[in-house]
Amino acid sequence: MNPTDEARGPLGSLEEWEDFLKQRYPQAGPGAAPGSGRKPFLATDPNKNPEGFRDYRAEARPTVKEFYRLHHTNQSRSFVHSKQDEFGNRQRASMGVWEAMEYLNALVDDSDPDTDLTQIEHLLQTAEACRRDGCPRWFILTGLIHDLGKILCLWGEPQWAVVGDTFPVGCAYSRKIVFPEFFAANPDSAVPEYQTKLGIYREHCGLNQVDMSWGHDEYMYRVVKDYLPEEASYVIRYHSFYPAHKEGEYEYLMNDRDGEMFAWVRRFQPYDLYSKSKERPDAHELRPYYEQLIGEYFPPKIAW
Repeated sequence: MNPTDEARGPLGSLEEWEDFLKQRYPQAGPGAAPGSGRKPFLATDPNKNPEGFRDYRAEARPTVKEFYRLHHTNQSRSFVHSKQDEFGNRQRASMGVWEAMEYLNALVDDSDPDTDLTQIEHLLQTAEACRRDGCPRWFILTGLIHDLGKILCLWGEPQWAVVGDTFPVGCAYSRKIVFPEFFAANPDSAVPEYQTKLGIYREHCGLNQVDMSWGHDEYMYRVVKDYLPEEASYVIRYHSFYPAHKEGEYEYLMNDRDGEMFAWVRRFQPYDLYSKSKERPDAHELRPYYEQLIGEYFPPKIAW
C-alpha cells in the first residue's frame, strides 16, 4: 500500500471495514440484489432472532478490532469539534465533483489481490445499481458521491477519522455500537454529563442539533448540503449511523423530520453495502451521463 493513501491505520484498506459491516449485517434472502431492477431487498431479516446473527466479535479480524479500539478511544466531543473547525471552512481544494472522483482514485489498495477496480469504478457500481432500480435522479447522484468524503485520507487523516460506524457524542453510548467496551478509554467516558441517556441534548431535539462522530459522512455533508435536496444530504450525513438505522437506537434524540428522512437512509443502505462486485463498469462510456447529472445539481467547481 502506498504511504500516501490508506497507511495511517491498522486496516489493510478502508474496504476491510465495509467487509466487516457485511458480516455484522448479512444480506437477507431470498430477494433481489440492489441494481437487479426488481423489488429492492432488505439487507437483514427483521424477523431474525438474536441467535441468528453472527458473532461479530469472534469473526472480526484483529486489524478490525484495533481499528475500532482507536476509533472509539479517539472520537471524543472535543475531537469532533476540532475537526468541524478544521474542515468547516472547506479551503482544502476547489474541484468539480467528477474531478474529485478522479482525485479519489489516488486512494489505491495494493493489499487486495482480488480486485483492481478503481475508486471511480466502485462509485459507479453503486450509482448504476440505483439507476437500474429506477431510483430518483438525486438518489442516483447520492450513490455516486456518498463516499467521496474519503478523500480525507489523502489529506493525512487517520482511518479512524474517516470511516467507522457513526454515533452521537455528548451523551451515553449505545451498547449496540460494535465493540462498546472500547469506549472506556474515550475521555468523554470520564465526563458524567456526557454519560446520561440524553447527555447535553433535549429529548427529541432533532439530529441536526446533535454532534456526530467525525468521518467522511459528516465532512461530505458539509461539502454538498447547499446543493442537494434535503433527502440526499440526509443520506450522505447518516449512511454510516448503523446504531440508528440498523439497530433502532437513539430514537429519543430524533424528531418527526428525522423519522421521515430515515426511510431514505434505510432504502439507501443495501446499495451502500451490497452493490460492489468484480464486474468493471465502463467509466468512459458512463461519464457523459453522470457529468450531466452532476451538472443538474452542482456548479463546475465547489469548495472542499
